[in-house]
Amino acid sequence: MRKTSTPKSALKSISVTLLASAILLSACGGGGGGAASEKQDPNGKVTLNFITQSSPLAPSDPNEKLINKRLEEKTNVHINWKNFTKDVFVEKRNLAMASGDLPDAIFDAGYSDYELLKLAKDGAIIPLNDLIEQHMPNFKKVLEDAPEYKAMITAPDGNIYAFPWIEELGSGKERIQAVDAVPWINVEWLKKLGLEMPKTTEELKKVLIAFKTQDPNGNGQADEIPLSFINKPGAEDLVFLFASFGLGENADHAVVTNDGKVVFAPAEEGYKEAVKFIHELYKEGLIDVEAYTQDWSTYLAKGKDHKYGLYFSWDKSNISGADDSYDVMPPLAGPDGEINVTQINALGFHRGRMVITSANKNLETTAKWVDQLYDPVQSVQNNWGTYGDETQQNIFEYDAEKNTLKHLPLNGTAPVELREKTSVGGPLAILDSYYGKYTTLPDDAKERLRIIKEIMAPHMKAERSMPSVFNSIEELERLTTIETDLFAYVLRMRTEWYQNGKIDEQWDEYLKELDRLGLKEWMEIKQSGYDRATKK
Repeated sequence: MRKTSTPKSALKSISVTLLASAILLSACGGGGGGAASEKQDPNGKVTLNFITQSSPLAPSDPNEKLINKRLEEKTNVHINWKNFTKDVFVEKRNLAMASGDLPDAIFDAGYSDYELLKLAKDGAIIPLNDLIEQHMPNFKKVLEDAPEYKAMITAPDGNIYAFPWIEELGSGKERIQAVDAVPWINVEWLKKLGLEMPKTTEELKKVLIAFKTQDPNGNGQADEIPLSFINKPGAEDLVFLFASFGLGENADHAVVTNDGKVVFAPAEEGYKEAVKFIHELYKEGLIDVEAYTQDWSTYLAKGKDHKYGLYFSWDKSNISGADDSYDVMPPLAGPDGEINVTQINALGFHRGRMVITSANKNLETTAKWVDQLYDPVQSVQNNWGTYGDETQQNIFEYDAEKNTLKHLPLNGTAPVELREKTSVGGPLAILDSYYGKYTTLPDDAKERLRIIKEIMAPHMKAERSMPSVFNSIEELERLTTIETDLFAYVLRMRTEWYQNGKIDEQWDEYLKELDRLGLKEWMEIKQSGYDRATKK
């Protein structure tokens, strides 16, 4: 999706001076959100002003969602939403926080750790410790049942600045997030051409060549796309294949060895060999010509038409559909015969999902409203969608007697689409203990957990992954500064090497440039954070 006309550089230049002005205005009652929040109607209903984001598939007014209608009836709190689509949300959120017209809260905020600590330091958001202790029994129960999250949401200064999103599904190597991109191969084409499922990287290359040259879709045209991906970190990237050549790669480039050493994956020899393999595929014309530039919608359109021999996604239902045309391609043995799957470092956890601003004059009401989001049955709906909606497909049926939600069949609907239309996101908590007690396991999640447990986890050589470290603001300032240039350089060079094959000639100079961009300092901060987190 395209960004609006205000460039990131302009956002960065919206200086601390403007933000300081905003804080002064709000302190004097000039923040529009805070002033409006004092108004109550004759029935005692409080109105709060929130900024949020949502999918273009969802109603532009979040109050049209049935979940929010029920929540308003339950809490007697009306939310005046200022809602932006995801492609422009960050820009609009930042402008609002720097404008002097602070809302009462940012919902589904998506703040990074650095952004949280910077906003806290500037006084734009408030600590939440006392509100949690005094007015949030549901959230306190979550932290009592899963105490590790208390440490994870607490900043180095001892304060909690944001309400988190928590979604547990499995644990350790078998957690649902242990792998991001799953490789989906066209098994109809394999069958049509009499080919076996590839077991090695060389066998994969031969299969892709057959997909290109032997007309597996049978239309007499060379319109098959043997391999496609989206060339940026995420569930549609092809770096899953890198693990066949060594430690592998993940979205934040940090792989932890079994002796607890944090490694920058793009500086490893195995990474170099993996990039050379992708270049071999490129030379054979096996890679989608749009792979380096396409966005989600382009990727999706071709996937729905079953044009791919092999593609990558979290769930095939979101791309090629839930039928049997595609199946998981198991991890491949590399040139040395070794099979490996690289864990990604993600958990079903995000620290900065909602903040309360310094303009908010109804703190107790806001805290009690947020606490309802951590009620188990409410959290389940916020995450997936709801029941009893007569205007569209429901994801649940509700048993009022048992107070449980049962997932309904999707009937061919892409789970991501239904979720984006009906769920509200934001802060919530779904613990593993909730399944079978408050809700069922979604069919798509059940299948993904099976894939990870049976196909992926047995080949994960690394026993450890990078924990969710809450670094200090000083560390985060350095990480943010370094990663801006370092990560962009890594992606640019990798993309060039995929196509020009010059990685051997340029490798030594590349390593020197990584050091110049701050790699050694990055690794020191990452290692220090890992050591602190794992000593607890």
